[in-house]
Amino acid sequence: MSVSTTWSDLRKDIVRRMDSAVEVLKKDFSGLRSGRASTNLLDPVVVEAYGQTMPLSQCGTVGVPEPRMLTVQVWDKGQVKAVEKAIANAGLGLNPQADGQLIRVPIPPLNEERRKELQKVAGKYAEAARISVRNVRRDGMDSLKKMEKDGHLSEDEIKKHEKEIQVVTDETIKKIDDLLTSKEKEIIQV
Repeated sequence: MSVSTTWSDLRKDIVRRMDSAVEVLKKDFSGLRSGRASTNLLDPVVVEAYGQTMPLSQCGTVGVPEPRMLTVQVWDKGQVKAVEKAIANAGLGLNPQADGQLIRVPIPPLNEERRKELQKVAGKYAEAARISVRNVRRDGMDSLKKMEKDGHLSEDEIKKHEKEIQVVTDETIKKIDDLLTSKEKEIIQV
């Protein structure tokens, strides 16, 4: 494998992993409600079922029968309580109500206190994404040092590539910050 291919592969991996952190953040943000019911709202809910944890989507079907109501049709009658508990404990401020195998989840209107709470949650999601990006950056820098130690890259090449990694990191952090700003505005305006 040539030196340029090695650096090229490393750079592609770094960009892919940083982009993945941004995609995870977008998915997390889609679960933060802004006043309207959305099936994405329950995406972060994880259910303790069959001795393991699994996404809510693997336990039932989520529906939106009206703008301020979600429903979850649980497939296994024995898992209704577990699904109800998972929704209530997900930190989304929702109060599910079971009716047989159907769980109704009314979406309360956002008050000022809840908006601030949601902004804090959005901030936590963004910080987790930033940490993920910084970890990818650190891994990339470590890989460069190993390539230098193994004699594949010169000191000058290392410096150049470190700057490139930093540029990609800064651009990705900016994307995260922009997404956070946009989500905070959305939360406030609804």
